[in-house]
Amino acid sequence: MKVLLTGASSFSGMWMAEKLAARGARVVAPLRGAPDSYSGVRGKRVERLRQFAEIVPECAFGDEKFMDLVASTPFDALCHHAAHVADYRSMDFDVVGAVAANTRNLRAVLEGLAKNGLKAVIATGSVFEQDEGAGNAPMRAFSPYGLSKGLTWQVIRYWCTIVGLPLGKFVIANPFGPFEEPRFGAYLVNTWRKGETAEVRTPRYLRDNIHVDLLALAYAGFVAECVEKREGRRFGPCGYVETQGAFAQRVAAELGPRLGLECGVRLLTQTDFSEPLARINTDLIDPAAYGWDEGAAWDAMAESYLHS
Repeated sequence: MKVLLTGASSFSGMWMAEKLAARGARVVAPLRGAPDSYSGVRGKRVERLRQFAEIVPECAFGDEKFMDLVASTPFDALCHHAAHVADYRSMDFDVVGAVAANTRNLRAVLEGLAKNGLKAVIATGSVFEQDEGAGNAPMRAFSPYGLSKGLTWQVIRYWCTIVGLPLGKFVIANPFGPFEEPRFGAYLVNTWRKGETAEVRTPRYLRDNIHVDLLALAYAGFVAECVEKREGRRFGPCGYVETQGAFAQRVAAELGPRLGLECGVRLLTQTDFSEPLARINTDLIDPAAYGWDEGAAWDAMAESYLHS
């Protein structure tokens, strides 16, 4: 199976590329920039990506070089994981510009791939989109970025229908693990390293946190299924479905003994309810069916912090 995977320098994208390759797929990973232009944790991911993917540098989705790649190379699957994310937390996020970048020349891309025998398209969605996952009404997007993801999906679905390509949607909730940008986990560990108690300001939010390697294993299996059956479906695998307060306590219980730290957690009274109270994925999975080891995943996460 030959896969064209966009967005492979991202946190989840790198893991997806690795697990696809482990299943025997040949992964071609176009990157917006040159490999040596990436720094920090993204630079480390790109360096790791070289081990299991063929990198095509300076090849953004829909640009001239990307179109040449599409025209000259047969692929079994287009895994469109890339998305415009600059200032994704901002309420001034450019929704229209993001959708345009995410879908540049999409019709021509799909027609070119179909001509060369493409079997399926797999688009990555987010549980933070409008009308996605399960949670409290109204099922609005979490943010302008989430809105752009939902609109991008609508454009992809439209053109796949017109071109006649099977389309699967893989919905991501909250992945965590090694090679992640500094976020909630890093805050917890850095606080504990200073001998302080970590405070959770939004303990009542019900969320769906999933180990990134388990997420990527599920993704690789989903891609293989879509290609083999030449049909698509929506698939949003669940991880730990619990409040953010409970998740913080879980991280403390798992990492404390592994890092040799006192991992105190204080749940504050939540006053910020600017996000939906509950939003989770809906597809329960059996991790054992993927050969996944939960303890090993926590070991790997602890190891990543020991060397950071």
